Amino acid sequence: MDRIRVLVVDEHRIFAESLATALAAEADVEAVALGGVPAARALLERTRAGGGRPFGVLLLDAGLEGALEATAEGPALLTWVAEALPALRTVMLAASDDPAAAASALTLDARGWVAKDSSLARLLRVIRGVLHGETHLPPALLTGVLRELQADRRHRGERARLVESLTPRELEVLRCMLAGLGRKAVAERLYLSPHTVRTHMQNVLGKLGVHSTLAAVALARRAGIPPAE
Repeated sequence: MDRIRVLVVDEHRIFAESLATALAAEADVEAVALGGVPAARALLERTRAGGGRPFGVLLLDAGLEGALEATAEGPALLTWVAEALPALRTVMLAASDDPAAAASALTLDARGWVAKDSSLARLLRVIRGVLHGETHLPPALLTGVLRELQADRRHRGERARLVESLTPRELEVLRCMLAGLGRKAVAERLYLSPHTVRTHMQNVLGKLGVHSTLAAVALARRAGIPPAE
């Protein structure tokens, strides 16, 4: 019997390990616990390169830094998983219901949103369900998520128009930002000086009407702009 491989990633390492142990008590499940995004990505990279049997389900702490939003070290883990490991089913573990965050997660191809205090039986149903193509949301969260997704569609055209105001070079810089590259890395990639890259980044933020790189990346992602290869 092929066992379901589950990767639990939560900033509270004791919680992650306890949950992995409980899941692994099931005859058809094996689980690994990690406490942060860098370690999770490194492990997933190794398995993708043939360093072990691939994971089927990722249980990801919705409040973990780097889970839903890009950081200076790279794109959000959820974004990277959707692009690099499309067969991996991600389920968000949440301390509370957050319609906006849940909608963002679904947009990034998450397949479920589950409360951290859910019963083990509930969590196992979700794990097995997403492997069969299901999407799981708490009923109480569904209305709010649908409202957020509808609002996002209304604003998508506006975001696309803002992105279209960028010059080709500014768009290149934005795509590098989406890939998680810092100013120095962008300069080396595009054969520009760091000062010129800084100017382009400032122009990008100004034209998009945001005040931080993370906000620009989030807007561009929602507008459907792909990261640099």
